[in-house]
Amino acid sequence: MIIRRIFYSWQFAAVAVLPLWLLIGSAIFGTGGWAVLGVFFGAVALGLSLLVVALLVYARKEVRSTRMVSWADVGVLTLWHALIIGIGFAESASGWLSVLVVFIGIGAFWFALWELYDAARKRMRAMIDLVEQQARPPAGTSRQGPLSFPNMPTMPNMPGSASSPQSSAPRPARTDPEVIVIKEKPTQP
Repeated sequence: MIIRRIFYSWQFAAVAVLPLWLLIGSAIFGTGGWAVLGVFFGAVALGLSLLVVALLVYARKEVRSTRMVSWADVGVLTLWHALIIGIGFAESASGWLSVLVVFIGIGAFWFALWELYDAARKRMRAMIDLVEQQARPPAGTSRQGPLSFPNMPTMPNMPGSASSPQSSAPRPARTDPEVIVIKEKPTQP
């Protein structure tokens, strides 16, 4: 549980720390001036991708409420961040390691997006189940026919009341008692 809480905080710190490490590590462990410039642009792109993945993880309600990431998030983020740290140390292997970091980063993005979709789907399913449970009649009772409404008293001078001029007109037969028609503007001569 402590590890999951640490990764919750680390994912936002990593947005600044890991790109900075790439710049410092590449300068310390022997890359040339033009390579440092390429690492700079790569670090900016990496920082943006780390931020997007961190925000997708943060977007899940259970992550925000518990302030912990899931164990699957810990695994994916550990792999991705370890590879990024490894690029700073390895000058000779940085080419293929960079490609691996890009592929793992794309995978982390889609994994975080899938986790967000799955969490939203589960919450929606739970809400639909709750609504369906509330709509069911209580145990031991059965619903016979349509719902019935208590008789409402009629007000004078309202369409359909006994004292209105329209009351003498025959009323159409009701076919569906669950439909209520409310006239917005009564027609008066």
